[in-house]
Amino acid sequence: MPLQTVSPQRLYRQIADQIRQLMVSGEFALGSRLPAERDLALQLGVSRPSVREALIALEVEGMIEVRTGSGIYVQRSQAAAQGKLAPTPKKTAANGLDTPAEWGPLEVMSARLLVEAEVAALAATHAQKADIQAIRAGLQQMQSEAARDKVPREGDEAFHAAIARACGNSVLLDTVQRYWQARNGPLFERLGDYFEHPQSWQAAIAEHQAVLRAIEAHDGPAARKAMQKHLKQAHKRYSASWRRAPAR
Repeated sequence: MPLQTVSPQRLYRQIADQIRQLMVSGEFALGSRLPAERDLALQLGVSRPSVREALIALEVEGMIEVRTGSGIYVQRSQAAAQGKLAPTPKKTAANGLDTPAEWGPLEVMSARLLVEAEVAALAATHAQKADIQAIRAGLQQMQSEAARDKVPREGDEAFHAAIARACGNSVLLDTVQRYWQARNGPLFERLGDYFEHPQSWQAAIAEHQAVLRAIEAHDGPAARKAMQKHLKQAHKRYSASWRRAPAR
């Protein structure tokens, strides 16, 4: 048999595979509660964010059920028991790499913290009047969506995209746009179901306002600091205890 191409697998999928096999083998019985996130991370020798991403993938797949305030329980679907990961997107034809929708949500947030803070600082330096108007319009769209009890993701994306355009670097713009392709993927969407709510979005809007003020003042260091604060807080919200997630 000819050798097959070996594709690297993201850490959270390796973790999901291990947990799935334990469920299929009966080590974690149907209906039983899984160990806590912290305990799974210690046993596997990985970070809690990687475990959370694996659990979200398994939930989308139908292998587990997250009961906020109670725990995470084995719930094996027929497709999942056969080892089929429902949210796996196609890899790009050019290089065989995962598409952004396959990226782990908390890993994406960590990358955004590094990149978008510098993008904001550059935007504060280079932004023209039209750029600032576009950034302001994105924030206003967020506020309008939130006022209608709608998750303000479109405004959020428009806000960050406008900042990326204002930075004057097309490669950084493309990078930020790829982050948003990941943001609209199934894993991020499911994570948002648990940790995005009116209170979290009001906090995010206030953080966006601070970024806008710094860019309007053409204050690069302040824009960098405000974006860092926003993305750190966003990562913290997504990393909160399951028990703090609002009941749905």
